[in-house]
Amino acid sequence: MTALNDDSEIESSRAPLMEHLIELRRRLIICAIALAFGFVICFAFAKDIYVFLLEPFEVAAGLMAAQKAGGGHHGFFDMNLLLTMLRLKPAPVGIEHLKLVFTAPLEFFFTKVKLAVFGAIVITFPVLAWQLYRFVAPGLYKRERFAFLPCLIASPILFTLGAALVYFLMLPFVLWFSLNQQIVDLANVSVELLPKVSDYLSLVTTLLLAFGLCFQLPVVLSLLGLAGIVTPQMLRESRRYAIVGVFAAAAIVTPPDPVSMISLAVPMVLLYEVSIWCVTLIAWRQNRDDARQDLIAT
Repeated sequence: MTALNDDSEIESSRAPLMEHLIELRRRLIICAIALAFGFVICFAFAKDIYVFLLEPFEVAAGLMAAQKAGGGHHGFFDMNLLLTMLRLKPAPVGIEHLKLVFTAPLEFFFTKVKLAVFGAIVITFPVLAWQLYRFVAPGLYKRERFAFLPCLIASPILFTLGAALVYFLMLPFVLWFSLNQQIVDLANVSVELLPKVSDYLSLVTTLLLAFGLCFQLPVVLSLLGLAGIVTPQMLRESRRYAIVGVFAAAAIVTPPDPVSMISLAVPMVLLYEVSIWCVTLIAWRQNRDDARQDLIAT
């Protein structure tokens, strides 16, 4: 009975190709308007957003200044560094100002444009995702729509968690490590880090996208499980290969240091285990629904 109701609902939502194209155009116009508004808002506050993204650099520079005032750092990594990066301990104050440079007349302007585009996509993602859902929903069964909605909710949450890991841990450590490569103690030699504004934004957006997309693993595997492409047993049997793949991917998308790789790989392994649980729940619900339909049919 449920399958018949779903089929009849799908049939009632059928429409000619031209109507689908008109609906697609309407959804795309709404997305374009949302992106335009988001771009204008983000560009108006581009300097403030850029200063916000510089806060990890300030933390790293403050740590370097404190280490220099204390006679150098003690070891490659210590607990005070970790606590400061996680904002559980106040950042040391020891720098007069943070200095970045741009070497082309319009470089910072185009950097703000890129930042505004990136920010517009981020803040309008709920609108874009909802328009996508409203376009594909008529072609989905009712139970598929109910399964698709949690993915739309979980996706931005997981992306935010990945971005938070970058902002609070990865960026301060990467920049602290980079500042440690400077040569400032020799009399006739000075090698200082003066990053370009465009290069810094590229580093930030690359890490944000890499971590945010990697954190979508439960959503992707849940959708594959919903489509019947993967099963809980398949994921459990592939756990060892998945762990190796996770560490390989983390080594590719993170800076070349073990702490950065582990900072991404460990959450990814945990998310893989969460994905197994999610796919198991999906398979259990599908089996329950199938058993209920068989019982009704008999």
